[in-house]
Amino acid sequence: MSIVIDGLVLGLQLALLSVGMVFVYGLGGILNLAHGEVAVAGGLIAALLLQGGRPPVVACSAGVIASGALAWFIDRTLLRPAYSRHGEERLILALILTLGTSFALDGFFTYRYPNVALTLRLPTTSVDLFGITVRTASLAVGGLALTTFGVLLGFLKSTMLGKAIRCIIQNEAGALLCGVDVDRVRTFTLFLSGLLAGLAAIAQGFFSYLGPDMGAEFTILALIVAVVGGVRSLTGTFLASLLLGLVNTTMSYWVGTYLTWIALLAVTVTTLLVRPQGLLAYWP
Repeated sequence: MSIVIDGLVLGLQLALLSVGMVFVYGLGGILNLAHGEVAVAGGLIAALLLQGGRPPVVACSAGVIASGALAWFIDRTLLRPAYSRHGEERLILALILTLGTSFALDGFFTYRYPNVALTLRLPTTSVDLFGITVRTASLAVGGLALTTFGVLLGFLKSTMLGKAIRCIIQNEAGALLCGVDVDRVRTFTLFLSGLLAGLAAIAQGFFSYLGPDMGAEFTILALIVAVVGGVRSLTGTFLASLLLGLVNTTMSYWVGTYLTWIALLAVTVTTLLVRPQGLLAYWP
């Protein structure tokens, strides 16, 4: 049961990481292959501030904001040429630009901060709930993720900006005709995706550690979840995250990490063959 709980919590962490990628693709038709590096940047900022003696809450908050700022900067500079294209040209150009950015950031992080890692420890390592031993880190990450998703859903359904985001995802041309400033909304969404990636990095620090070389792993996991859940579906992404979190944790316990990665990729390929649009094809 403890493994199942850890799997569900890992799924919530994957959802934090993947929802931002789904947002960006839904609004701009772009797959951001530097998404994992954005998360790592926030984690490293938090780690450096912790080493400098800053309180954990301040350090983690600054790291999350730094991730959002980096995503905003990428949108306002790197992705400008891609947005001027349409269809497959936009997607391919964005893939090349963000892939190159990912390589550059990964090289910089591993060269400049090879020994920096984010590790967060709670005063109590585990608690007993109804006879089940549960890690306090799992409770902390689960509470953080559920609170974030509650706020996010409320934002999307109850605010004008949230409704504008959903409108653009469903029909960008229609949103333009209705007077929605697509460019500004898209930039805000990149910033929001960065914040969510930063939260996922902080969550990783609770589970084990976040190192400078984990950007590619984060990006791959986010892509797997997005493909399985549906690259335009928030609900599908959430369900796929929980499913893959359970698969990851259970198989890692029984057969090891190597075979677990093979299983995750097998699930992705099977989904593409059987249901190319993902578990849920449409935005809620």
